[in-house]
Amino acid sequence: MVNQERAQAGCVPVRANPPLAALAGAFSKDMAVRGFFDHTDPDGNSPWDRATKAGISGMGGENIARGQGDAQAVMKAWMNSPGHKANILNCEFRTLGVGMHNASGGPWWTQDFGF
Repeated sequence: MVNQERAQAGCVPVRANPPLAALAGAFSKDMAVRGFFDHTDPDGNSPWDRATKAGISGMGGENIARGQGDAQAVMKAWMNSPGHKANILNCEFRTLGVGMHNASGGPWWTQDFGF
């Protein structure tokens, strides 16, 4: 779905990135377990801080969402949000990791983009 939107915007496809997917999955779970919903975690770590701690370089951007029941619904929500859409259609991004954690208040979704 991401690459379909990117193609319509003239961007190259993003490639799946397992380390970014692990980072995104861990962050989705962390938000659910600790009960917060923000790009900055309760310890003050930004997405770039978390990426660096995980040994990941070239972190580009992050989208988060919660409550959408499936990938189509969360993608629609992100595409209807200017900031999230800008990340998806950022032609400089080359890699993507997606994580979802199913828990109360969720599902909890994270997209982590890389250069």
